Amino acid sequence: MKNNIVVIFLLACILGQAQIPKLEDYHPVWASQSKNSSESMPVGGGDIGMNVWVENGNIYAYFSRSGTFDEHNTFLKLGRLKLELDPNPFANSEGFKQELKLNDGYILISQNETKVKVWVDVFNPVIHVNIESSEKITATASYENWRYQDREVKGRANNANSYKWAPQGNIITYADSIQFKDEGVIFYHRNRDTTVFDVSVKQQKMEAVKDEMINPLKNLTFGGLMLGENFEPAGTYNGIYQDTDFKAYRLKSNEQAKKHQLKIQLYTAQTENIENWKNSLFHSVEDYKGEHSKAEKKSKNWWNDFWNRSFIYVQKNNSKEKDSVYQIGQNYQLFRYMLGCNAYGEYPTKFNGGLFTYDPVFVDSAYTFTPDFRNWGGGTMTAQNQRLVYFPMLKSGDFDMMPAQFKFYQRILKNAELRSEVYWDHEGASFTEQIENYGLPNPSEYSWKRPENYDPGMQYNAWLEHQWDTILEFCMMMLDQHYYAEKDISEYLPLVISSLKFFDEHYQYLAGKRGSKKLDTEGNLVLYPGSAAETYKMAYNANSTIAGLQVVSEKLLELPPKYLKEEWRVYLTEFQDRIPPINFREIDGEKVIAPAKSWERINNTEVPQLYPVFPWGIYGLGKPGLEIALNTFNLDPDARKFRSHVGWKQDNIFAARLALTNEAKKYTKLKLANSGRRFPAFWGPGFDWVPDHNWGGSGMIGLQEMLLQTVDGKLLLFPAWPENWNVHFKLHALDGVIIEAKVIDGVPEIIEIMPQNRKKDIINLFGLSPKEKIKL
Repeated sequence: MKNNIVVIFLLACILGQAQIPKLEDYHPVWASQSKNSSESMPVGGGDIGMNVWVENGNIYAYFSRSGTFDEHNTFLKLGRLKLELDPNPFANSEGFKQELKLNDGYILISQNETKVKVWVDVFNPVIHVNIESSEKITATASYENWRYQDREVKGRANNANSYKWAPQGNIITYADSIQFKDEGVIFYHRNRDTTVFDVSVKQQKMEAVKDEMINPLKNLTFGGLMLGENFEPAGTYNGIYQDTDFKAYRLKSNEQAKKHQLKIQLYTAQTENIENWKNSLFHSVEDYKGEHSKAEKKSKNWWNDFWNRSFIYVQKNNSKEKDSVYQIGQNYQLFRYMLGCNAYGEYPTKFNGGLFTYDPVFVDSAYTFTPDFRNWGGGTMTAQNQRLVYFPMLKSGDFDMMPAQFKFYQRILKNAELRSEVYWDHEGASFTEQIENYGLPNPSEYSWKRPENYDPGMQYNAWLEHQWDTILEFCMMMLDQHYYAEKDISEYLPLVISSLKFFDEHYQYLAGKRGSKKLDTEGNLVLYPGSAAETYKMAYNANSTIAGLQVVSEKLLELPPKYLKEEWRVYLTEFQDRIPPINFREIDGEKVIAPAKSWERINNTEVPQLYPVFPWGIYGLGKPGLEIALNTFNLDPDARKFRSHVGWKQDNIFAARLALTNEAKKYTKLKLANSGRRFPAFWGPGFDWVPDHNWGGSGMIGLQEMLLQTVDGKLLLFPAWPENWNVHFKLHALDGVIIEAKVIDGVPEIIEIMPQNRKKDIINLFGLSPKEKIKL
């Protein structure tokens, strides 16, 4: 009897204890069909993304692939799939289910004993659709394309390409080539001989070195082949989806069966002629035959490993509701999944929608454009936004996913160095803020209406002029591959050195143009004119630039001897002596970090006076000057006025870095709350587009910083974590450290730390007061 009582008591304790969600709890499960593409669900892998939804009994999917830029640098989708089954198991809504299986990386749609599995091969550019039914059915798969004819791009629709608001003449999205090929459908877009690259080179007076420049748009062809086992061509049809007419090419199963398999094999390359491209596509199709079962297992294993290496599961104490705290963990996982779909892309995941945009009319009813539309361009990268997409990959341990962003800058390094050589006859890579995938400023941001004698190396633009320093954040990410995971970073060092050298050479060049002295009386560079983000313009010694130069040069000099040539080490040591100090000012009698030494105007709403906190980490918890950083957050009138959770805003990150738990809690709940769209991580448009990936990235960073920070070899655990939030997390830190820990009902526990000898370096801050944390 006594033993039974003990058992019952123990069971009651176990059942009464708060249950933190697991990954499968976060799987989106829909019990009804969607109204339209805005209610789509993302799925993908490798470098392919799909928006999948069921509408009026039919399955639809937009599919995109990294790097599919047309002549005007529009990021084109590759088409839309429509799948019809007969007899149709999805004819009504009873028993319908659509689920994103996060752990294995696929979507499962089921009803009436019929299952449709949609997945993407992580290691090959192949989309798979597997159909199983208890009864024999006929399957019809249609490839739908709205670029079946030339389309003139008018007005605001040009915001999707590199001409934006200033198109030069008529802009035409040229027709794709589409036809039946044996038992399948082949489709592709091949860029014409003249592209926006050629227009930009002429506009920006770079023609003398044009032959030396990389041109990623020349001879670029992208597309693929849709085919299925026992499918055959079944004619074409025309239709309209939302605001856009299209032409469809049908494939139909030649007999009823309980199983059908469909695949879409994609291929992208720069080839001398279209025949070379076609031959390579056909060879890849042949090589892939027989790989289906092995490919599915390998992709599943990849996703399993992806989720095992990092996670954050969150729930409020004593709650089982899917409230705003639950949503933090859910949406962290869902957004990280979306990033994982472009793990190995030729190009980085774009901040303005990534691979998952849909019909723009569902974002803004005035935007009755094609599904290719997104605001802020296709091949245009806005560096301040892009950095927020890639910074969270450090603590999530997704180091293998970061080279997609690094390769972007490596490819255009030569072009950036040619800019400095042509315009100013000095060394160093000149990377601008809004930069094209060929390394020149966006032509419209550069401006077509320029004063006659204006410096041709400059953007004539109130927001972007003199803004060069965001490249330094990507340089730090490159170096942190070594500091976090001991990756070999040799290939990145020429770019990092060249980026630093630009500031050294360019600002001495500018000072020499103004007078006889190239340095100030302290022997420091005069960083004027400069820019503190897009906000404080015509700045003198912007702190965002100074902090970046200090940290990147310091990280370089701390590298093992094998990385740095002696001449580089000597140069960097001398360069460090020329970097100006951080600037301060007083507000209400308290010392704060200034945006710059001085500035002429305010143009945007970023808070670069806190960039020494994030991303640069000069100030923060456990570091000298924490009070100054806290004063800046609390007293600076612009920092207070600009505070928000929307889009690329970083207040959640600043608060977490400064151990301001209440503020971090507030802005993280807002940042990672459900989007209001059917898929909860489709945030936006914010300042950009839907889904807003720099919104999601900044949310991830802030949540990570609330849980784990590294300071001088010490591992600060729960630095800004609310006492009434349960959590189970696994994150990565500097020096190859991996920590798994949790808090349940106010009790913290370290589950595992690798390597184990770093356990002595953990400082558990859970439950400490702000004053106690400040004394750290």
